[in-house]
Amino acid sequence: MLAAGCPYATWAGAGRHFLFFDPAGDGRAAEVLGDLATATRVAILIPGVDTTLADFDRGLGGVPRRAPGVQARALHDLLAKRDPHTAVIAWLGYDPPEGIGLAAATEGRARDGAATLSAFVRDLLPGKAVTLVGHSYGSIVAGLAAKNLPEVSDVVTLGAPGMGVDRADQIGGARVWSALAPTDWIRRIPSVRVFGLGLGRKPTSPEFGAYALPTDGVAGHDFYLVPGSSTLRAVAGVVLSGGPRHDGPGRVS
Repeated sequence: MLAAGCPYATWAGAGRHFLFFDPAGDGRAAEVLGDLATATRVAILIPGVDTTLADFDRGLGGVPRRAPGVQARALHDLLAKRDPHTAVIAWLGYDPPEGIGLAAATEGRARDGAATLSAFVRDLLPGKAVTLVGHSYGSIVAGLAAKNLPEVSDVVTLGAPGMGVDRADQIGGARVWSALAPTDWIRRIPSVRVFGLGLGRKPTSPEFGAYALPTDGVAGHDFYLVPGSSTLRAVAGVVLSGGPRHDGPGRVS
């Protein structure tokens, strides 16, 4: 980080804890908040389209609420007040698609990310209850990874265009939770998949079978993890209630 210069040098100087850091290309990093060694519950945040290392802290377009690092801190601040044995990881360990183009309408980048995320969880988090929190395209990464990870008790999707599957029980034994605000533009994306194009049914569809999360006061696609939001409080509740995998996810219409 010091060799990469600003702003990364200041991250190191501030004593922040990163599990990996690579500024090459669009960049990759994973920051941990909390004590991973003593944590019994861990939440992993997976960002979506257009996220790069340069936006990890400042956010897309310079908007902090869109930054994985900022969102992770908001969630950890809330969790730490209720259970000190929790940790949150802001995980930019894959190359998200750029813009709303062909790559964002297919699962290719998500499958690559899911493979990397699966190895990350298996190697670093054995014996811990893990909640995957995917925002937008990151929800597809979370869903695909959870299939093969018994450590994952819950998958949370925020503003998801789809999950690469059409039913929650296709994720595996993890519970699936979903939030989609009335003002989120993702609602306009069709829930279809034809000849490899499309991301499947939205997890907020009644036919999908996920648990619904509240979105009261969420102003749009990037507001789910803003401090004080009903969704942020609900996500914290999911993380704290997570445990062994279940026989099947609950269904809420």
